[in-house]
Amino acid sequence: MAPEATAEYTYVGFHPCYEIHNVSYRRTSTPSTVCVLLCVFLGSLSAVTICGNLLVIISIIYFKQLHTPTNSLILSLAVADLLVGLVVFPFSLEFSLSSCLFSENVFCKVRESFDVTLSTASILNLCCISIDRYYAVCHPLTYRTKINVHVVVIMIVVSWSVSLLVAIGLVMAGLHQDKCQEKCFIDVQLANILGLLCSFYLPVILMLCIYLKIFLVAQRQVRSIQGTKSGATASKMERKSTKTLATVMGVFLMCWTPFFICFSFNLLNDVSVSVAVIESLNWLTLSNSMLNPFIYAFFYSWFRSAFKIIISRKIIQSDFSDSKLL
Repeated sequence: MAPEATAEYTYVGFHPCYEIHNVSYRRTSTPSTVCVLLCVFLGSLSAVTICGNLLVIISIIYFKQLHTPTNSLILSLAVADLLVGLVVFPFSLEFSLSSCLFSENVFCKVRESFDVTLSTASILNLCCISIDRYYAVCHPLTYRTKINVHVVVIMIVVSWSVSLLVAIGLVMAGLHQDKCQEKCFIDVQLANILGLLCSFYLPVILMLCIYLKIFLVAQRQVRSIQGTKSGATASKMERKSTKTLATVMGVFLMCWTPFFICFSFNLLNDVSVSVAVIESLNWLTLSNSMLNPFIYAFFYSWFRSAFKIIISRKIIQSDFSDSKLL
């Protein structure tokens, strides 16, 4: 999620693929070895992100066993991650965050809008997943009536709609500032702060509170069902699912928190941030989209089974949609 470029921010440092020309960055005529290696690495990261999330999407759509409310939310998250690999990675390779810090061209605006939309969609989808887990663990008897297909569709639509609104608001604030220069600086600052609250801080606080509640309830359930085999098995499955999705959120926080903290300090205090730091943190955030499929494969045996069937191309040879995934 690239910060809005304004004259108030000072980014200093060196980028291997760009050279400073007056007050802007432009690509070097002869790429350095570091630049070439960086492009190869990031290109590989993009390819792995696309392939991994395609496996998740195909698995959930194809195998009937995976047609559940929770997996529908995971599907929405995988779509956001897939679009990061397909759109944001290529844009970021061609129009690096460094080169867009001082640029006002349309490509940088498009890059920023996709970046903001997809990053906000990811965290809002994770927020919806945490709500789903809350009802599954804390209210198991009413879970199927509370979290049904209709409710899940509403969650997904709201997540993507809010993401689009946040992105449009930030981009419009930037365009408005281009016209009125320093006269509307406070308005732009307010828009950036509201964007940070809506797309990161408020959803993260909500998720942390929900997972704390889930942890406390799960602990009480463990103590109350000890000795009951069927109850213990069901509870174990729900706890494993919650642990997996909490891991997804934890990885998300590790990838995104450094960038948002850096951006927050940069927004509220006129500090200098090196190009190397801001660029590295930006790529760290994007790498999160690559990690989620590996988390599913590591924790969920049925996702591993689905991945194996898809990779071996068995679904082309025969109908495996009703297969029992172990």
